[in-house]
This record gives sequence, structure tokens and C-alpha cells, in this order.
Amino acid sequence: MTGISTLMAQRRLLRPSRAAGLVLLTLLVTATISQTVLAQSRVATSAASFLTLGMGARGSALGHAYTASATGADALLWNPAGAALRGPGGQRGSVFFSHADWIVDTDLNAFGLVIPVMGSGAFGISLAQLDYGRMDVRTVNLPDGTGETFGASDLVIGLTYAQPLTDRFFIGGTGKWIRQNIYDMSASTMAFDIGFVLVSDYFNGLRIAASIMNFGGLMRMEGVNGRVFVDIDPTHSGSNEALPATLETTAWSLPLSFKFGTALPVVQTSAFTLELLADAHQTNDNELNVDLGTEARYDAGPVALDLRLGYKDAALGDQVQNHWAVGGGLSTSIGRTSFGADFGYIPFDVLGNVSVLDFRIGF
Repeated sequence: MTGISTLMAQRRLLRPSRAAGLVLLTLLVTATISQTVLAQSRVATSAASFLTLGMGARGSALGHAYTASATGADALLWNPAGAALRGPGGQRGSVFFSHADWIVDTDLNAFGLVIPVMGSGAFGISLAQLDYGRMDVRTVNLPDGTGETFGASDLVIGLTYAQPLTDRFFIGGTGKWIRQNIYDMSASTMAFDIGFVLVSDYFNGLRIAASIMNFGGLMRMEGVNGRVFVDIDPTHSGSNEALPATLETTAWSLPLSFKFGTALPVVQTSAFTLELLADAHQTNDNELNVDLGTEARYDAGPVALDLRLGYKDAALGDQVQNHWAVGGGLSTSIGRTSFGADFGYIPFDVLGNVSVLDFRIGF
């Protein structure tokens, strides 16, 4: 009986690894196929590119190397599987608010809420908006403006469910609605995210994660500005010279993204932790790329301090304006509730500097 029990225990331990192996194999095959199909450059040929900006101060400060490290409400916009992991304070439920002063006077705002459900599962709702502000309407005849203004914005709203399949293997998925609008024109579609996180027994709890983000429909701009009046037969008199018609705009795909990430705690004591993070990612409108980050956490008891450094788009070299990002955070707990604030800073050479501020609560 002892031999049978030992064999069954070994099989149970192997199940998470086998499941993770199957998911990894699927993602690698999919990414390989996509790389072959996208051998011809499609840089900047997708809609809703705001989905790739990165929401929140922590992930931004880590250079977007966040697929394996995101937990709680913060994970809803990075890797849905992370919603089922406990946050730094050990809480399963969480909420976070984020505001970024983005480039050229635009505002990037995000919200996430995770509620524990069904034993070990987690339900989440997320929202992110990029607001371009108001701009003057200008024409060829009135280049200084007509006196009218128009606005533009991007919006995504998502519903997430995540749960552990074992005590070390987590999976999650998100269904989301995406909308873009400018002036009187708008486009919308549905998309899905799926991801997993594996917490290993090796190297101080090395985490391995992967995700497929923004798998969904096409986006086509429609609205009042696409309506025109035409004469379908100008060679004959007597026909209606102003038949109402609609211009058909081109439909564009979403920035489908494949991500693979790792988080390695290189130093781990009761008061201090140092993690190294790395992400490899491929989108259908850009080249295969790598993001790197590191995070140091000092827990002094009532207050914990985090310091972060990131290096984004390491494989793109001079094709991008900036690689570096920095940030930090403070957190504390009152009873079973934790409170925290995070800050991220991204300097750009020409477009100005980006600052991101988050507030989060764990419960």
C-alpha cells in the first residue's frame, strides 16, 4: 500500500507540470505559426493600439516585464490568471485605480476589481480609457479653426474569471468590449484574453507564465462623417443627384499578442526580496521583442517599500525613443486590509515624460 500511495502522490505532483507543458507547447506552436505568417512586416497596421500601452504604475515601471509577476486586480489588464493569485499582503480580493499623464497631454486611466468567488476562484471587472482631450476643428478654408471642437477616446471593459487548477497552477480568461471614437465616428468589437501562471518548487519559487491577449474581431469606423450624397448615374439627367450613401472604411485587426514571462526571486529573506523579471512577446503588428525588469522589496513590518527598474523593447534598439522606466511603491496593512500606492516614471526624448500613479486596496 505504501508503494501505491507514493506512486499516486508522484502522479499528482506531475499533473501541474504536464498541464503547464501542454499550454507552453500550444503557445509556442501558435507563436511560431504567427511568426511565419507575419514574416512580412506589419508594423503599425492594427486598430486599438492603446491595448499594448500597459496599464498601471507597477507594470510600467518594470518595463512591461509583468506577465509572471502581476497579481490581483492589477493582473486583469496584464495576465488574467494572476487574478487568482494572492497579492503581496496575502489577500485574495483587491481593487486598484490608476492614472497616467500620458504623452502629448493625453490621460490614461484604469480600474480593476477582483472578488473571491466559488471557493478558490476569482471574478474580476476591469476598465481602461485613453482620453485624447478636446481639439479644434480645422478646415482648408479655416486653418485657424471653425470655432468647433471634437474629442477622441479609446475604451476597454473586461470581465474575468480565474482559478487555480492545483495549488501551483493558475489559469484565467477575460472577455472584453473595445471601443474607439473620434469626432462622430466610432468602432467597436469583442475580444478575449487567456493566460496561465505556474509557481514552481525550484529557485525560490520561480514563476513561469504565458498569455494570449486581444484575440477578437475587426474594427471598422462608422458614423455620421461617413454619410455622403451621390449621383449614381451622372451621365443621365433626371435622376436623383443626391442619393444617401455610406462610405465603407477599411476594417483593421486588433493587436493580437503572445507573451511568455518569468519571475525569479534571486534573494528572499523574511524582510527583503529581490526579483528578476523577463518577458518575450510578439504582436501581429510588430516584431518579436523582449522586456526586462527588476523589483526590490523591503518589508519593515508596518510599512513595505518597493523599488523598480525596467528596460522595455530591448530588441528594438534605436527604433524606439526610450527603453528605461523607474518607479516605486509603499504599502501597509490595517487588520486584514492592505493599502498601497505605486508610482512609475517613463522619460521620452521628444514626446515628453510619462508619470503613472496607482492606489490599491487588498481585502
